[in-house]
Amino acid sequence: MCFESAKSEVGLDEYEVRSWHGWYRHITLALFAQALLTVVKKDHTEQTQKGGSLPPSRSLQTFKRSRGLFCP
Repeated sequence: MCFESAKSEVGLDEYEVRSWHGWYRHITLALFAQALLTVVKKDHTEQTQKGGSLPPSRSLQTFKRSRGLFCP
C-alpha cells in the first residue's frame, strides 16, 4: 500500500537505473518525501477532525527562527 501511493505521489517508479548510487539516492529521497507527506496529511486530518481551523501559515524565516536554524 505504501509503495503504491509512493509511486503515484512522489515518483518512486520514475527512475531508470543507471548506477547503484543514483538509484539509492532516488529511492531514499522519494521515501523521505512520502514519509513527510504522510505526517503532513495526518496532522491536517487530526486538525480538521477537531473542528478547529488550520493554523495560519508562517514564513520560512519564522519557521527557521523557531527551530534555531536562522543565521543572520
